[in-house]
Amino acid sequence: MLKLDIAGLHGSLQDPVLGSIGFLNEIMSRFPGAISFAPGAPHLAFLREFDIDGYVDRYLDHRSGGRPGPGARRVLYEYGPSGGLINDLVADALRLDHGIEVPADAVVITVGAQEAMFLTLRALLRPPADLLALPNPSFAGITGAARLLDIGTVAVPETAQGIDLEKLAFACRDVRVVGRRIRACYVAPDFSNPTGTRLDLPSRHRLLELADREDFLILEDNAYGFTATPGAELPLLKALDRTGRVILLATFAKVCLPGARVGFAVADQRVRGPEGATRLLGDEIAAIKSLVTVNTSPICQALIGGMLLAHGGSLTALARSRSELYRRNLASLLDALDRHLPASQSGPGGVTWNRPVGGFFVRMVLPVPADSALLELSASRYGVLWTPMSNFYLDSSGDNFLRLSCSYLDAEQIETGVGRLAEFLRREIGT
Repeated sequence: MLKLDIAGLHGSLQDPVLGSIGFLNEIMSRFPGAISFAPGAPHLAFLREFDIDGYVDRYLDHRSGGRPGPGARRVLYEYGPSGGLINDLVADALRLDHGIEVPADAVVITVGAQEAMFLTLRALLRPPADLLALPNPSFAGITGAARLLDIGTVAVPETAQGIDLEKLAFACRDVRVVGRRIRACYVAPDFSNPTGTRLDLPSRHRLLELADREDFLILEDNAYGFTATPGAELPLLKALDRTGRVILLATFAKVCLPGARVGFAVADQRVRGPEGATRLLGDEIAAIKSLVTVNTSPICQALIGGMLLAHGGSLTALARSRSELYRRNLASLLDALDRHLPASQSGPGGVTWNRPVGGFFVRMVLPVPADSALLELSASRYGVLWTPMSNFYLDSSGDNFLRLSCSYLDAEQIETGVGRLAEFLRREIGT
């Protein structure tokens, strides 16, 4: 059998990010009794007794105007348009929930937010001149997509409130000196993965002003904004955008059904063709999609569409009960950390963590590298799992960080898990 040399294949295959998820899945399977703070997955309580047929039927009834004929279900069995079937429902939800007015054609329904990222990067950036700016650390999905597409990245440090806007401005000027440009900047302004940081309202306005001044587009990832405390929500960058700088990337996985793998991109910018005619950037993204995944599963889209319709067309209404559980879990995690790792064991030279006010994740800093060997020890001897954060960083500055996710667990599991984590840290790290 022919043997291929890895050095002769695409360089991304040697990127450690590609193996990180597989490693976590493998170690979880080897230690099924361990309590895992690793998955950033929705809680299983929302996935029980799921009425798939009822939601699909509701969508078909809506699509047919309440008069479904014998062939109405056929739309579910065919390929369908590359841009999607439920674009109008998503556009309506954006208008209802966020006051965002976009035509349905600007919405592209994708196979999760991950495909939305991949397609949008492919449409916007022309390597090697165009670069993607990223907070350091960033969601591994966006850095992985850039790597697969041979797109160069610029790591911008984070502050406690998110991407450092002053450093981003310097980066734009620095790359211009060498004849390149930052074409786009990825941000998750609400409770980012993996750090849980949040851009405050003045920073959102300053980021939009910077994008205008330095002429780049903003890729806004809105996966966790729904977990904000009622009354403390902040407007999406897309809702504040007045000059067309923001492309919204989103997923239904955290609120609806992760197994459906449905997300979307909102790209209402106009693209001028060689003859002077213009069309939506969403049309261009859909054209690329037609050569990648052809279309997003119509059955899965119908399921999501039915869930939206069952909640008055509002994703916010659908997310309400879910957000309450995630806020309780985050509060439970932070409270347990405070009790099990008191100030005498944390602080300088010890263990510290941040205190997000929403989202799924808490970032912890150790006085030693939080690597795969340490994770193996934590799982095998103490029965607790977490995520090393080195693969979220574009450099080596994240070696001592780990991520704790609270979304997948119950309050009792969080309490027990933090107790095990504290014992592990005391015995093995000496905190």
